[in-house]
Amino acid sequence: MNPTPPTIDASLLAGNRKPCADYRAEHFLWSVKDRVGTVTLNRPERKNPLTFASYAELRDLFQRLRHADDVKAVVVHGAGDNFCSGGDVHEIIGPLITLKAPELLMFTRMTGDLVKAMRHCPQPIVASIDGVCAGAGAIISMASDLRLGTARSRTAFLFNRVGLAGCDMGACNMLPRIVGHGRASELLYTGRALGGEEALQWGYLNRLCSPETVLAEATALATELAHGPTFANGITKTMLHQEWTMGIDQAIEAEAQAQALCMLTEDFGRAYRAFAAKQKPQFEGN
Repeated sequence: MNPTPPTIDASLLAGNRKPCADYRAEHFLWSVKDRVGTVTLNRPERKNPLTFASYAELRDLFQRLRHADDVKAVVVHGAGDNFCSGGDVHEIIGPLITLKAPELLMFTRMTGDLVKAMRHCPQPIVASIDGVCAGAGAIISMASDLRLGTARSRTAFLFNRVGLAGCDMGACNMLPRIVGHGRASELLYTGRALGGEEALQWGYLNRLCSPETVLAEATALATELAHGPTFANGITKTMLHQEWTMGIDQAIEAEAQAQALCMLTEDFGRAYRAFAAKQKPQFEGN
């Protein structure tokens, strides 16, 4: 007789999974609808600058999203006519010049942790960019997976204009991979603003929209992704991130293993059965 295998508590394997729809943000707006979570940077009177507290809460939210079972894609945008003007001059820049090296390193590591949390959460992140997108705001847009903008959007990695290096929050690693080394060098050395039309030509923006429709189009794109094969999308995001440090042989082997894993999902079978029936597949993310 074969012994009955022990029952496994799936919650132990899944970790601290919990829904994010009931999360109550304190320093920005957060909502969940139709599998899409929306972050709204909500200080329009100041062009939506970040504070120490909003940095930390954004980091914590994206870390929490790694364990969310009700959010399959994320939209980030700014209230009013701007995306984000970066760190608040009075609430961040002013206090920073009074700190010693250990505290400054704590701050820069904390801001970097926000980017790492965005890259490590499995949900695709769509940035809806209008108006000013500067400093840390430009970094948040860069760390997103897809970027929709407007002709009047102006993205500026302006760190050198305040006496700092362009190597902030992963910019020297990520930006050259998006727009190329030469173009990234120009933006990081000069701090000049990248206009919407030029950003589209350079491949920084995936799409150019009108100011009136950019958020709706970003939400529609995120909703489309959220109703796709979300487990496979998460694998794609992971591989896009991890393969930066791989050689081609390592990458091909890693992708072979990842794709074989996706072939074990129910979504793979759903796609085949829908194709055979000449129907559109209904993915469930498992």
